[in-house]
Amino acid sequence: MNMIQALNSAHRVMMERDPTCVVLGEDVGYFGGVFRVTEGLQKEFGKQRSFDAPISENGIMAVAIGMAAYGLKPIAEIQFADYIYPGFDQIVSEAAKIRYRSAGGWGLSMVVRSPYGGGIFGGQTHSQSPEALFAHVAGIKTVIPSNPYDAKGLLIAAIEDPDPVVFFEPKRIYNGPFDGYYERPVTPWAKHPAAEVPDGHYTVPLGKAAVARAGEAVTILAYGTMVHVAIATAEAEGIDAEVIDLRTIVPVDIETIEESVKKTGRCVVLHEATRTAGFGAELSALVQERCFYHLEAPVQRVTGYDTPYPHSMEWVYFPGPVRLGLALRKALED
Repeated sequence: MNMIQALNSAHRVMMERDPTCVVLGEDVGYFGGVFRVTEGLQKEFGKQRSFDAPISENGIMAVAIGMAAYGLKPIAEIQFADYIYPGFDQIVSEAAKIRYRSAGGWGLSMVVRSPYGGGIFGGQTHSQSPEALFAHVAGIKTVIPSNPYDAKGLLIAAIEDPDPVVFFEPKRIYNGPFDGYYERPVTPWAKHPAAEVPDGHYTVPLGKAAVARAGEAVTILAYGTMVHVAIATAEAEGIDAEVIDLRTIVPVDIETIEESVKKTGRCVVLHEATRTAGFGAELSALVQERCFYHLEAPVQRVTGYDTPYPHSMEWVYFPGPVRLGLALRKALED
């Protein structure tokens, strides 16, 4: 399966197992979603369980929160992460706070799915990476898969979780892994081992990172598309880098991070979002706090720039192999 098919399979598995699961969002029903992640769900499960919403993200969030409060398990799709902001208040002021406000008596089991990130020439309003905004808010889990196997297992785990989960899907790798070498032909998921996705139910636990590539010289912390950029750059540069795929940024698997950095003594943080107050800053602080006496060099950050995502200069903005290679060499030389 590619990532689209894996996510679609997760929806089907959970909608078959649990009649309280419903899917809503712009064009998710009859059309099957702009990226076809919900394709066929309305035909199979009916209009009451897979239905189109008006172009109103705050309305989508309000309806999903109400459904969850009444015991349903809504999976709400925001068509692009850039448009999640109108629903931001609903997510952080209502969904994230219900368990605390009710002294643990009331939870909201709901998932907010959204494609995010660049690499598709979407420009400033179809390329943003807002994950750090949600990571900052207590009461929300934030999940970002990097391959089809994890995408299905993580989405099932998110749907089964008793609390709200924001699930960002790197749209650049929906149809195949992307190593950042944009001038090369696209590689389909069919040639990747992580495309072997079981048909039935399984979960990938939230809050558990994966060692995507073992190494001894330097640790690269990444998630989503950047996992593939990290692996490709390490191999191209001939650097014995260990690549940690965070998979879940909240809760973050600090134990796996700490173990790796203490082993390598060097760390590079890689993400596509803007630099200032990006999640890489939190990762850098955590590494500094927990691994200070093991570090042989300052933690390096490779990120997007503090500008809107530029359409005409996509690959300048995109944290690709050139910028990551420079940071790796700097970390090793210091």
